[in-house]
Amino acid sequence: MNIWSSLVTLGGKLLVPDLVVTQPIWCLDVAMLQQRGIKGMVLDVDNTLLGNREREVSPAVKHWVSQVRQQMPLWLVSNNCFHHRIKTIADSLQLPFYANAAKPSRRCVKRAIEAMGLEPAQVAMVGDRLLTDIVVGNRLGMYTILIQPPAPVEGTSRLVREGEVWLARLFNANYPSCY
Repeated sequence: MNIWSSLVTLGGKLLVPDLVVTQPIWCLDVAMLQQRGIKGMVLDVDNTLLGNREREVSPAVKHWVSQVRQQMPLWLVSNNCFHHRIKTIADSLQLPFYANAAKPSRRCVKRAIEAMGLEPAQVAMVGDRLLTDIVVGNRLGMYTILIQPPAPVEGTSRLVREGEVWLARLFNANYPSCY
């Protein structure tokens, strides 16, 4: 069964995050996640840590990552095919990474979880997209977090995000609007 037939069979449950944060990632309460048994995080990059058009990670994100990294392992897993871009960001945050991950494919996310030495249920998947980040996390049994992008999403990216919300509602997913 492929991912799309799984989505229909499960009635859209793969599209529903465990947590929706209507603020940027640096507002994510790590203590609350730890209380829920989360011991590691896989982070998307574009529109999660920084805007699509931004080249450098903001001081707020750098500070948040440095604080969280002391409490739990972090990995970057991005669909961005520009390896150099993701490597530059990962290096600036001193984090391991996978680029060109093809989420919702589980391959790279699963490798990141294994590298942490944790079970999927102990790891949060944090990202801005339902059809990539949330679906892959739910497929693996991770705790899924939909985050508000740190910069306004414009053009095609905005249309895609709005389409994902429409699709989630089509499947009767109980999904709060935060776009």
